[in-house]
Amino acid sequence: MRDLDGLVGAITGVTAGIGRATARALVARGMKIAGGGRRADRLEELRAELGDGFLPVEMDVREPADGARLVDAARQQWGRLDVLVPNAGIGVYGGILDQTDDQVAAMIDTNVAGTIWPIRSAVPGMVEAGGGDIVIVASVAGLRGAGDEAVYAATKFAQVGLAGGLDRELRSKGIRVTVIAPGGVATEFAMGTGRTPDMPGLEEMLRPEDVAAAVVSVLEQPPSMRTLVWSMRSIHEAD
Repeated sequence: MRDLDGLVGAITGVTAGIGRATARALVARGMKIAGGGRRADRLEELRAELGDGFLPVEMDVREPADGARLVDAARQQWGRLDVLVPNAGIGVYGGILDQTDDQVAAMIDTNVAGTIWPIRSAVPGMVEAGGGDIVIVASVAGLRGAGDEAVYAATKFAQVGLAGGLDRELRSKGIRVTVIAPGGVATEFAMGTGRTPDMPGLEEMLRPEDVAAAVVSVLEQPPSMRTLVWSMRSIHEAD
């Protein structure tokens, strides 16, 4: 099993849910993490909690320059970048005619472009260093479509396709690319889709920590091994 102690990573969307749980899990294993997000107060809370192992970077993944700024911040602080976790994402559920143009654009800009920008900034340094890991947090919606989430699913299919292409492009350079595709996760993201805390089934979803554990497991694999797609769901979630 690979030792993560001393490695440097960057994560987008660290101010809540899966991103926050992943930052905690990786810092607990000795990694240094530059964490990006839009909510400055939550970034500071994480810095107070995680200490010197966490560098907060206020950013918007929709902006190409901000993706570069996150990657550059990690390298300037610790001299390297071994791991990138593009995690930030949004979802607005509803029929194709029920969503506004702005909602559709926001999902595409955040989930697709917001995944691509930091990867484009991270890859040159990883190639120069002889390797690295890119772990994209997508969704089971990127493996199968579903009613009332066609646009969201399209953005997640795009992430899965991006990862597949990058695997072929970068594997020979020592860079592993993995997609984590969870089902329902009990996060603020899930609440934002119209659920309420007392709705049946919410307590039966995956926890953010479950997805973070999958990210850790992928990174701990020996360098000779790679995982392309890790699809995971709660034992209670229907197909």
